[in-house]
Amino acid sequence: MLRMELALFFVVVFLSLVFFSAKRKYTSLHNTFSAILVMMMVHLVFDGATLYTVNHLDSVPKLLNDILHRFFIGTMVIIVYLFYRYVATLIQEEIGSGSRLDFIAKVFLAGTMLCVMLLPFHYVKTPRGNYSYGVLVIVCYVTIAFYLVLCAWFLFKNWRRLHSKKRFAIGMALLIEIIVWILQTFNPTWLISGMGLTLMTLSFYLTLENPDILRGQIVEQKMSMLYLKSQVNPHFLYNTLDTIRIQAQINGDKKVADLLMRLVDFFRLSVKVDRQMVPLDDELELLEAYMELMCYRYPEIVCTYDIDPDLGGAPVPNFILQPIVENSLLHGLKNKGYRGEVTITAKKALKQDCMEILVTDTGSGFAEGVKEKIDMLLMQYDKQPAKLEGNSIGILNVQKRIKLLCGKDCGLSYTENTDGGVTAKLLLRIGDME
Repeated sequence: MLRMELALFFVVVFLSLVFFSAKRKYTSLHNTFSAILVMMMVHLVFDGATLYTVNHLDSVPKLLNDILHRFFIGTMVIIVYLFYRYVATLIQEEIGSGSRLDFIAKVFLAGTMLCVMLLPFHYVKTPRGNYSYGVLVIVCYVTIAFYLVLCAWFLFKNWRRLHSKKRFAIGMALLIEIIVWILQTFNPTWLISGMGLTLMTLSFYLTLENPDILRGQIVEQKMSMLYLKSQVNPHFLYNTLDTIRIQAQINGDKKVADLLMRLVDFFRLSVKVDRQMVPLDDELELLEAYMELMCYRYPEIVCTYDIDPDLGGAPVPNFILQPIVENSLLHGLKNKGYRGEVTITAKKALKQDCMEILVTDTGSGFAEGVKEKIDMLLMQYDKQPAKLEGNSIGILNVQKRIKLLCGKDCGLSYTENTDGGVTAKLLLRIGDME
């Protein structure tokens, strides 16, 4: 049995090395999984130590045996609690709402840890091996069952709202641990709790935390961004060039040169795909070039900016504002004959280390039923394949890239203005500013 614990320890060490060496943004979900990996390594050390001492009761001092055993039980309870936190965070990120049971789970953990330090237990000797039993062990089993029930309840309550991959990961992890919990309960000499926890860790790692999967998502998003940038609406290009041509025929004034310069600026900036993140000032420079051209084509469009000067150096995902502003023009102001105002606002958000970019238009607003479809599209962004055509390619790819680069608690959302028009809100993480 000690060989198995040693093998499990090296498996978890290997997973940890791969996991921590991968370049990623550590969200609360990834931080929880990091804590699981660290605690698993600690737990397996105590698991191996107690496996030896419990089978050498005559040669190992009882005090040492008791201390090691309490650490073994305590780390096991903490790991199962962390699995509960991982599942709760995973579901919260998916459905956008937290659980009211988090406080109860923390109180339960604190009470159990107090029991681990104080409650008595004893050792049972059998021909097939020795094991520990008593009030403390019973409390441990009850606590594990409590957290498994919570996880199962979360899973079935939100079954239809969860992505199939996440349902599979949670379901497999729960099934493995429940089977091991039952086997260990009825066969206490088997001592397979470490194997169950390791298999739970593996089920989440292989399906949700594998760096290769994350790298594949990044590649997919890069390809989507490249395609999006290569598909700048050709009608915009042709109409703008035609506007310049007509103006040149009428008179060759300086305005023509300015328009050409802005067109050159726009395409020069829009083809920069080597960086995922750019300063907000660079993103606004591209947007200003685009809007100057559009406002010349449609003189009754007014564009205003209200930008917090402290945010100019804040990194934002490259090429996210132009698709949103273009939607405001084509789906908002178009129905008003391209008359109205577009306002771009950037300010610090109430959420710590975040900022909000608002794109507000005075257009016609959403047609009936459209907002609900867009809300569903943005909410279930990870269930949508990368689109190469269609009206929603812009906002879908913007949403996917914000979630990937800024974290799942950030993203794009839409609201209807009380006085008409629509506001697009981009919640972005500020990060480190130069």
